[in-house]
Amino acid sequence: MNDWEKYFSQQTVSTIGNENSAHADFASHAFASQFTPDDIRSGFIAPLTDLGLIGVSGEDAANFLHNQLTNDIEHLDQFTSRLAGYCSPKGRLLATFLIWQTGDTYFLQLPRDLLAGIQKRLHMFVMRAKVKLLEASDHYVLFGLGGKAATTVLSSEFSVLPDRPYAKSDSALGTIIRVADVFGSPRYQWITTRENANNICPSLCKVLKPTTNNAWRFLEIHTGVPQITLATQEKFVPQMINFELIGGVNFKKGCYPGQEIVARSQYLGKLKRRMLLASVESASVSPGMEVFSQNDPEQPCGMVVNAELNMTGTVDCLVELKIAEAEGSAIHLESPTGPRLSFTALPYPFTTDND
Repeated sequence: MNDWEKYFSQQTVSTIGNENSAHADFASHAFASQFTPDDIRSGFIAPLTDLGLIGVSGEDAANFLHNQLTNDIEHLDQFTSRLAGYCSPKGRLLATFLIWQTGDTYFLQLPRDLLAGIQKRLHMFVMRAKVKLLEASDHYVLFGLGGKAATTVLSSEFSVLPDRPYAKSDSALGTIIRVADVFGSPRYQWITTRENANNICPSLCKVLKPTTNNAWRFLEIHTGVPQITLATQEKFVPQMINFELIGGVNFKKGCYPGQEIVARSQYLGKLKRRMLLASVESASVSPGMEVFSQNDPEQPCGMVVNAELNMTGTVDCLVELKIAEAEGSAIHLESPTGPRLSFTALPYPFTTDND
């Protein structure tokens, strides 16, 4: 166990180094009882141990990724990060990434449990391109930070701090990415070496409240930014989970796997499915669970995309479903008589009309 891991384990219940379900569930409940709205506003830090990195380098790296992913990678500069998806030939998402370039390497951030399969699939299409794919997770440590104090303490360590969501800066201390704000507070990701983490984390934790990656996932849900998991691979065309609304799809770029279907969904007809933010009182909610409408109880009308226990003991989740059912019927988890979902507004607007 590294110094930074020891420090976090002493400060709070954490899932560091152990992502089995029982431990993760315990950590989730600990987060719910220890993390408060004041922490979101004032400042916190969480190790993002459930996320991994694929490094892509080589002379053809930008062109290769541009031809595989839903977003424009050829024009991604050193000062910007970007959301992107990886689709099957049927236009269904296999993974969603946060992607950025540092030096001559592009980094794809995704859940660790998807990493090996996605890296293997990408490698199949390298062919003769001058591209190298590397599992880079062991070379870096990822942290999520947020709140007013996070901005203050990072400003003291980094000469340039990103001033808007998805802006990025690099220094000897690592990479800082400003991600989507939540509840009116800024959030950042810090990607660094273990040595830097060992040296800096103790001082950060004196100012910021240490918490778990459950807290980060809870906040991600409230930004309306979805994350594909093992349970939801190949379940959604990007628009079904609002991915084009948050900048994850570029409709002006060239072809990529599933591009024709994604474009057809955008330009032909009317979008009938979207992702909404909901809460539900249930002992267990997980990605891939189906939801049902009382108007049509014989078949599911949607699916849970992401879910996390909130600070009041209920579960907040992103749910993909038929818009018509969401507007005119009660929606229940797992069965027509299961716990009822309560919906609230996402932090960005959307309509069912195609642009």
